[in-house]
Amino acid sequence: MPSSPRWIRTMVVVDVVLVAVLIVLAVVQLSSGRAPDAGASAGATSTASSTPTAPAVAQDAFRLPSGNIACTMSGEGVTCTIADYTYAAPTVAGCTGTTGHVLTLGPDGVAFVCEDGPAPTAAGDDVRTLEYGSESRVDGWTCSSGTDGVTCTAADGTGFRLARATWTELP
Repeated sequence: MPSSPRWIRTMVVVDVVLVAVLIVLAVVQLSSGRAPDAGASAGATSTASSTPTAPAVAQDAFRLPSGNIACTMSGEGVTCTIADYTYAAPTVAGCTGTTGHVLTLGPDGVAFVCEDGPAPTAAGDDVRTLEYGSESRVDGWTCSSGTDGVTCTAADGTGFRLARATWTELP
């Protein structure tokens, strides 16, 4: 139902992802003084994990190559959605909806979001792909893409690992 809180929340997440992609494209264009090449990735902030440092940006949005996991990062923290999972859905106190599809990391730690409405779908090709073995950094938050899922951490090492079969709170 288009007016349900979950539908609205899903649309807000989609809007944030699209705005983040547009911001990254604008920053790339302004910093290079020319339009990005057709083959250039919109995600200039992702780097191979062998690179010692990555430039920080105000926001980033990406999906893993499978499309099953998508994340948005900002100075406030990280939000990842997973379309399909096989782990036992965690409980969220007071939640009458569903849980398990949306996981956040912020100043207060790791938390699953209580969801109303339909589950998120796999991220489309319009969302930048963070290739396996690459990472993205935004204001002290780091997410790494791997064949075993996504790992997102704060500067102090707290965070989570999220994959189709399992999720783990770190450290």
